[in-house]
Amino acid sequence: MAEQNDGVQGRVVVITGGGTGIGAAVAERYASEGAHVVLIGRRLGPIEEVAARLGGTAIAADAADGESARAAVAAILERFGRIDVLIANAGGHGFNPVGDTDDETWESSITVNLTTAFTMSRETLPSLIESRGQIVVISSLAGVFAGPKVAGYTTTKHALIGLTRSMARDYGVHGVRVNAVCPGWTRTPMADAEMDEFMEHVPEIASREEAYGRVTRDVPLKRAGEPEEIASVVRFLGSDESSYITGAVIMADGGAHVVDLPTLAFEHVGM
Repeated sequence: MAEQNDGVQGRVVVITGGGTGIGAAVAERYASEGAHVVLIGRRLGPIEEVAARLGGTAIAADAADGESARAAVAAILERFGRIDVLIANAGGHGFNPVGDTDDETWESSITVNLTTAFTMSRETLPSLIESRGQIVVISSLAGVFAGPKVAGYTTTKHALIGLTRSMARDYGVHGVRVNAVCPGWTRTPMADAEMDEFMEHVPEIASREEAYGRVTRDVPLKRAGEPEEIASVVRFLGSDESSYITGAVIMADGGAHVVDLPTLAFEHVGM
């Protein structure tokens, strides 16, 4: 049996989309425990800022492009000699219903949400097999349910769960564990922008805080999550503390997924 180390000190953790929000929080969590954090992104500015603050490494690369991803992996291996964890976090496109989604927008949602995870997983797998490492895929509550007018986002977040299970099935024999996290409403720049848009349509909501309160009023915990809370789940899955978990889909949504929608009307009238 391979020797296990519950901590993450000294491990090489690669994070896509680590410049803001959940990705940046994940980077901070791993770095705080002594991991070597490598941030991958197309725009160098945001990831460089986070890397500088945490003592990590920023590499400008397109995680959806095979050649670019291979070059990034080669640079990581040249510097550190190994990869222990991949956090496939990049994403965020596809906010239209099917009838209003043109070909370019559809392809963009697939590329940004799904292909990034597929390509980086493929390119890091040889190293992860060698290290018996982990992949943590960041899906969404939209990976198991459908929100309004977000066809591309919903479809690709569902697909990420299929990708997670497929890799868990195929690479468990090599000691690689693959799990998915599905965050609900979490206070990130992307969610903040959605709250601002929500406020434009509901004039009586006067603040972003009220908007978050409105969209989470039917969530059992009655609040949005913090990026650091999602990062804790990711760190657990991307370490030996979760050594017998693979192919799992972890809902980090304040309990939203347990709510029976047809009964909400009863709760709203106090029954």
